[in-house]
Amino acid sequence: MSFRKVQNFLLIASIFLLGFTTPQFANENKKNSGEKFYQYGERTRDGIGKYYMGREISQVMGHLGAGWLERPKREQEERTDLLINNMQLGKAEHVADIGAGSGYFSFRISPLIPEGRLYAVDISPQMLGIMRAKKYKGDFKNVITVQSTIKNTTLEANSIDCAFMVDAYHEFSYPREMAQSIFKSLKQEGRLFLIEYRKEDPNVPIKLLHKMSEKQAIKELTSVGFTWEKTLDFLPQQHFMIFRKKKS
Repeated sequence: MSFRKVQNFLLIASIFLLGFTTPQFANENKKNSGEKFYQYGERTRDGIGKYYMGREISQVMGHLGAGWLERPKREQEERTDLLINNMQLGKAEHVADIGAGSGYFSFRISPLIPEGRLYAVDISPQMLGIMRAKKYKGDFKNVITVQSTIKNTTLEANSIDCAFMVDAYHEFSYPREMAQSIFKSLKQEGRLFLIEYRKEDPNVPIKLLHKMSEKQAIKELTSVGFTWEKTLDFLPQQHFMIFRKKKS
């Protein structure tokens, strides 16, 4: 048999084997990687085709969206000043901004906790680069940029007093693992502030998968140990949800 015929035979054989064995290997990989909490189905326009507790996970807004995060009208449109004030942070608290992006909130909160630390956590090297540039341009010595993974904040256990996520949680490709990681990093009685656009309100001009209902958020976060305390709707478009790591 010529070398070319051998090549063709091997190519056909590999295609044949892949056609019959790939789904089995794929299912086995999902099982071994702990993906029993997720389902895979139809991918809608703004989603990734991966579902968690009935919710399709949305696509991620990457570093090219930094300009939108820093838009001059954001404070007026979202009342970010009220959002920060209602966190009622102590000046010595250690706070984590999960999915910090360009650092819009990190650098506004930093001066409010002069004796504490602000951990600006993000998975994007580009976003982390933007935040580092901001840090060195101003007096933000208590801001610490942290590279996360898709499953782990990489923060130390019992190291923070509170964490917050602003319009970020719905994009996490592994929301359960990330929520568990945040829970682990919080001290006992630590708070988690979850800010998400209200899905219940059709007048909020945001794509559907970039919104979350109060019911869905409570279902997901209480499943990993958080206790829901209350939801405040003083913001024009977003839920302000407060969860706590209660003593067991």
